[in-house]
Amino acid sequence: MADDAKYVTLTDANFEEEVLQSDQPVLVDFWAEWCGPCRMIAPIVEELAADFEGRAKVGKVDVDQNSKVAMKYNVRSIPTLLFFKDGEVADQVVGATAKKQLAKKLEALTAQPA
Repeated sequence: MADDAKYVTLTDANFEEEVLQSDQPVLVDFWAEWCGPCRMIAPIVEELAADFEGRAKVGKVDVDQNSKVAMKYNVRSIPTLLFFKDGEVADQVVGATAKKQLAKKLEALTAQPA
């Protein structure tokens, strides 16, 4: 993770604390280094982290390094983006998606436009 990145690197170890116990909505990007569509969507996810800073948390889970979390949420294809609110999955998107569509889902969870 870059020093100036606004997203959180999520792992099997910190997922519960960072996502399930978060007092803010959380967008979780399940990705892998070898996944082309994941690399395409990565800059969008990072922009959303900056756009929603202070209102929602954005995290990324490398499925190759953190298979327990991926298995728990039945992530079968990547990128998969899960939207959490109050520790529960509130929405999900599978595959590369436009920033506008993802922002709209986050706005619905934060109840505040970007």
